[in-house]
Amino acid sequence: MAERSYTWRGRSLSLSRLLQIPFPTLRLHARSPATVLRAGQGPGLSPSCAAMDEEAKAGPKSDTNANVAAAVEAAAAAAPLPPSSSEAAEREAKAEGAEEEGEVVERLVELVGEIAAISDFRNSYRRQFCNLSRRIRLLVPMLEEAKEAPTPLPAASEAALRRLRDALHGAGELLRLGISGSKIFLVLEREKIMKSFQDITARLEQALAGISFDELNISDEVREQVELVHAQFKRAKERSDSSDDDLFNDLMSVYNSSSSANVDPDILRRLSEKLQLVTIHDLNQESLTLHEMASGGDPGPIVEKMSMLLKRIKDFVQTQDPEMGAQASTTDISPKDNSTCPVIPDDFRCPISLDLMKDPVIVATGQTYERGCIERWLEAGHDTCPKTQQKLPNKSLTPNYVLRSLITQWCEANGIEPPKRSAQHSNAPVSCTAAEHNNAVELLQKLSSQNLEDQRSAAGMLRQLAKRSAENRACIGDAGAIPILVSLLSTTDVSTQEHVVTALLNLSIYEENKARIITSGAVPGIVHVLKRGSMEARENSAATLFSLSIVDENKVTIGASGAIPALVQLLSNGSQRGKKDAATALFNLCIYQGNKGKAVRAGLVPILLELLTETESGMVDEALAILAILSGHPEGKAAIGAASAIPVLVGVIRNGSARSKENAAAVMVHLCNGEQQQQHLAEAQEQGIVALLEELAESGTDRGKRKAIQLLERMNRFLKQQSQAQAQAEAMAQAQAQALVQAQGQADMRSLLPTSSHIPD
Repeated sequence: MAERSYTWRGRSLSLSRLLQIPFPTLRLHARSPATVLRAGQGPGLSPSCAAMDEEAKAGPKSDTNANVAAAVEAAAAAAPLPPSSSEAAEREAKAEGAEEEGEVVERLVELVGEIAAISDFRNSYRRQFCNLSRRIRLLVPMLEEAKEAPTPLPAASEAALRRLRDALHGAGELLRLGISGSKIFLVLEREKIMKSFQDITARLEQALAGISFDELNISDEVREQVELVHAQFKRAKERSDSSDDDLFNDLMSVYNSSSSANVDPDILRRLSEKLQLVTIHDLNQESLTLHEMASGGDPGPIVEKMSMLLKRIKDFVQTQDPEMGAQASTTDISPKDNSTCPVIPDDFRCPISLDLMKDPVIVATGQTYERGCIERWLEAGHDTCPKTQQKLPNKSLTPNYVLRSLITQWCEANGIEPPKRSAQHSNAPVSCTAAEHNNAVELLQKLSSQNLEDQRSAAGMLRQLAKRSAENRACIGDAGAIPILVSLLSTTDVSTQEHVVTALLNLSIYEENKARIITSGAVPGIVHVLKRGSMEARENSAATLFSLSIVDENKVTIGASGAIPALVQLLSNGSQRGKKDAATALFNLCIYQGNKGKAVRAGLVPILLELLTETESGMVDEALAILAILSGHPEGKAAIGAASAIPVLVGVIRNGSARSKENAAAVMVHLCNGEQQQQHLAEAQEQGIVALLEELAESGTDRGKRKAIQLLERMNRFLKQQSQAQAQAEAMAQAQAQALVQAQGQADMRSLLPTSSHIPD
């Protein structure tokens, strides 16, 4: 049979010739992520717009691109992993010499950010996709610290980072396939998909093995985390996850049936549920992907097979729900219809309005909303997160710059005008009148005097003015008040100190003042007040640190200032309000990975567990939220396990609020994983957790249900292992008893035999 030819850059080439072309020169211009699928050739690659060369941009949108995609996939699978020797590293560094210094690390950060934005893997490989995405996201702290590494980097380190970049490119394309590819195709091509997972895992593992932590100045805490990720990739490389054979067999059973009437409805129901093709949107999205695969030319046998399978599943779903069938008949997408609007990714929609977000902001629970929608929600008097129903510890809104950038990129890639934020929410500075400015200047003159009474009076007035309006906060900051206030943090006058730190708290609400407070060197002074001030001053110091830590880079600055041990002390011995302020500040600071170990070493875990037992303190929700964050850190997990937390956590799952139950279950998921999981599972089982988890899986919050199901799966495996071990022990004991009885019988028989002295002549 003649070898099939492929068109590339206007030339007709065989597949064997295509595979000889250097991998970086093969670039694909795709209409959408779904076009990475090509009939009969497995998943291809679809680089971002920035990766497309001018020739690909100018080329026609034909099946040429799909052919190149198939060739790239084959080349990536066949290509050996890059060498790790220093000579090869130098060659690679020279080959990439056109890239500017530091650009590799910046690109790595961008790639991980893009991968972090890929979610909602609703297919049969969900666990594999989620594991790959989660492990890659854990590399963020290392890459952030690598930005500060001395330049130029040694050739070996730079080559290792380039290998990591190339591996992340491949991982990103595989993950995009997981959210935009055909669900039926992923099952039919299971061997190719699993091989892609193995290849990407091996490339990531080798890239991480070649990175020198010392040359990149990586801290010990981050090094431990990356070593853990590297170990996970190594284990994943050495084992092969099995695909869902039952799902594949069900698909083939439907395909091999002579007609739809001969297909078992139970099989179609299982396929619909497992493939998550249960709504009109699911079916149309799968149909759209199928049409895009067929639009490049000859659809090929696999697309024909997929078309028949999809039709039978669709017929079954419509039979079960006639209204859906009527709707589907009016909304079905024609394979020739190229004007269909792209489907907005769920992550880009506001959970309240379900529209594409223009100005995404993050609330205290970590959920993202359109600014106008969440502001109207809060103005209506609500104090909960609309999506999770958790009570908001504060009503601050943090711009989600990363998501806004991703939405803009998605719009540009799909030919849509990027959304523009409303004028009232822009970063234009707030102005104040000349009279207000003059008033602020007069107060600053009094604040700068050597008279203690003037200082106290001026600080009190500034505190009140900053509390009243955004205009006042902007005006006071513009007048230069912050450096003067910072200089008075160390005053010995209690009232002045209270006024000063509270004025800084009120000023920090205005976004531009946050940067002014940090650059003026205020953090050490605030920590000083947090340690030695009056209770009111300590409370407001903690609240100020929380306000400043909303900006991610400030988390690092505050964590390095010694604030965390002081906050832990306030959480332990402060007033009720002081404990609340300390808890919210610690929660925010511990979002940054580098601060988690510091909090654990400061003795935070025992204090949190003590708060869980003091229900009258009203701090259960806050304590569990912090524990849930710490439990994902190796030191935090070890400290929680050593503190005998299992009975306390089970008690919360039994009697706590919905939010407390889900956080307690999240902590348990981390504890019951790793070296001590058998011990923790056994202890939890003795506490009667199984029935509680079954109840939580039925009636808990969405996150609570997920955590409960994870724990139940681990508990079931543990109980099965225990049952098998017990059965083996009983069988061994029974065998030993039988052997003992048999040996005893033989001994008795020997005792009855006559000895030689009794034998007659």
